Amino acid sequence: MTLRLGAAQMFITNSVATNTSTILRTAEEARLKGVDLLVFPEMCLTGYDKKTLGQPGIEEELGRALELIGSQVEKLKIGLIIGRAEFKDRKMYNAASVILPDGVKYTYYKIHLTAAEEKFFTPGTQPLSFTYNGHRFGVIICRDQNYPELARSSCPEGTSALFILSAHYYNPAEARWKLTKNRALPIARAVENHCYVLLANAVGSHIGLISLGNSLIADPEGALVALADEASETLITCDIPGEHPQLAPGDERAV
Repeated sequence: MTLRLGAAQMFITNSVATNTSTILRTAEEARLKGVDLLVFPEMCLTGYDKKTLGQPGIEEELGRALELIGSQVEKLKIGLIIGRAEFKDRKMYNAASVILPDGVKYTYYKIHLTAAEEKFFTPGTQPLSFTYNGHRFGVIICRDQNYPELARSSCPEGTSALFILSAHYYNPAEARWKLTKNRALPIARAVENHCYVLLANAVGSHIGLISLGNSLIADPEGALVALADEASETLITCDIPGEHPQLAPGDERAV
């Protein structure tokens, strides 16, 4: 069956409530456009602000936000991939939550942390590959895109698309000169793994830095199907035809 995939370019705030509202609103817009599975940026639900992540009750607030998002997924019949912090065993992870309309959920923890992230987050250890509506997908987060072997392990044979959740926050000069690199790597991962790659990036300022958007979709030949601008909250989409072989039962891999 043909599936419509989307990547949401989003402004991330220090407020879980505000970010939740943006996610819910964007999911509704995407479903009206026929999107079946939508990826959001890295840490889009919680943001990176240390005060927000360390405030009393953050875990409970995060749980309530995920319940609201889960209800939206069930109501709209749209799968969402959400970037967020996860607190587990007194550790904090940079996580991606896959929430599907049939109630199935997967979580991936970012493996290749930046030097700044290593001060706060614990790295993950396992790739994630899952199936949805007859298609196979992989998920990685931001700097993970630098590592071809991780993308390869996330994209077993027959994978339709690899989702990359990103938040390319830099100082303004660095944000400008890294645009080419952060466009080239997803294209390379698409060609190497013979699948679509959808990169959802943050846009605007956050924690004193700037992210210049340029969310993109690359096809298996490396052609850019869609490219977002550097300043707008927007939605880009593509349709993937056909049906790929399902993973064997129990072969889905998640942390």
